[in-house]
Amino acid sequence: MKMKIPFPDFIRRLARDKRGVTAIVTALVAPSLCGIGALCVDFAYIAKTERALQSSTDAAAMAGAANIANGTAASVATQYSASAGNLNAMSDVTVTMANGYPQLKCLTSTGVPCTGSTPANAIAVKQTAVVPTFFARVIGIDTVTITATSTAGEQGGGALPADVMFVLDSTASMNTTDTNCSVSGATRMTCALTGIQTVLKTLKPSTSYAGLMVFPGLTSATQTQYDTDCATANPTIASYKNSPVYQVVPLSNDFRTSDTATTLNPTSNIAKAAQEPGCAHGVAAVGGVGTFYADAIKAAQTALANSGRSTNQKIIVLLSDGDASATTANMPTGEATSQCHEAITAAQAAKTAGMWVYSIAYGASTSSTGSCSTDTSPHISACATMQQIASDPGKFYSDTSGSSSGACASTATSVSELVQIFTSIASSLSTPRLLLDTTS
Repeated sequence: MKMKIPFPDFIRRLARDKRGVTAIVTALVAPSLCGIGALCVDFAYIAKTERALQSSTDAAAMAGAANIANGTAASVATQYSASAGNLNAMSDVTVTMANGYPQLKCLTSTGVPCTGSTPANAIAVKQTAVVPTFFARVIGIDTVTITATSTAGEQGGGALPADVMFVLDSTASMNTTDTNCSVSGATRMTCALTGIQTVLKTLKPSTSYAGLMVFPGLTSATQTQYDTDCATANPTIASYKNSPVYQVVPLSNDFRTSDTATTLNPTSNIAKAAQEPGCAHGVAAVGGVGTFYADAIKAAQTALANSGRSTNQKIIVLLSDGDASATTANMPTGEATSQCHEAITAAQAAKTAGMWVYSIAYGASTSSTGSCSTDTSPHISACATMQQIASDPGKFYSDTSGSSSGACASTATSVSELVQIFTSIASSLSTPRLLLDTTS
């Protein structure tokens, strides 16, 4: 005989029986867990791809920023992008440069002059990637589109490892007072040497070297001591035709005792030549044989090529009024005519060799008949000469004091006081840096 169990009792007994509950719950939850896990795989892959895309975008912007001055920023940025065939190409992902990018910018808040054929001091790169999914396809999501944007400024990063050769006009006119100089009562020479000090205080001696040349040159290397001993005796000057010694101080890195030192090393020859505080007499403006600097530029290029480090950017900083017009009696054979154009040719050779040439027009005339008198076919002014000597417009500076109404002015750099010009040059000797995309 079968016993009947009341239905309510059966329910109660079933509720108390926990056997198999885990299996039931697992069966119910497993699909959801698997789905979430699958989506997590997709999200992780997308996040990884997004980081890689941002890294490549940053690299492209930095590479482009480093080439703004030479006019190749956009093409170099594209070369470093993540699209197929480029240096940071990404596999399994379709990457394209966004329409309108790379985008050159002239930002006003960074204080950096805008240079290049398209005046700019920064570049923005924006890339788009189409990322395929693995599991999200079951819910109709086959791909996810992500973007990355990066803006890099031409300057403002770490100090650029550099070998810098200053080429300084030491003609007698440098003894006159510069009323525009921020150093009260300074002669033009003292103002220029103060400017050189500002650069030496910026360069890192652990990675950078600096040297000094003057024109007119000296009769022999033994005469250089008179520009570096802080005494009042002047060196003996040689005419340009008598194989002068232009180099006062060779490339050296003792201008500061360490990267963190805030003052110049008083035992350094280049610091003493630059009239560092404590040295009352630095480079002397002796003059007497006119102005001619093409050979000094050549000597600077040779010194940088022979003594510079292969890892360093080689740089010439030339300061002069630009009026090269030494008399034939003081000139080497074949160099007496077209002296200003000869200097331009020398500077262009240095640029071709990969060097940067900064030129500072210090009281340069804008008259093509009243300056550069040996350049008659064609005529050229001292101002135009100094403009063409610079490697690019951003490396040309002028104090604007020597021409009527300040007409000898740089279109790319508005700084016009000499010490501030050197400060601007020192600032430019830095690597590119990433900026906020909202920087204006």
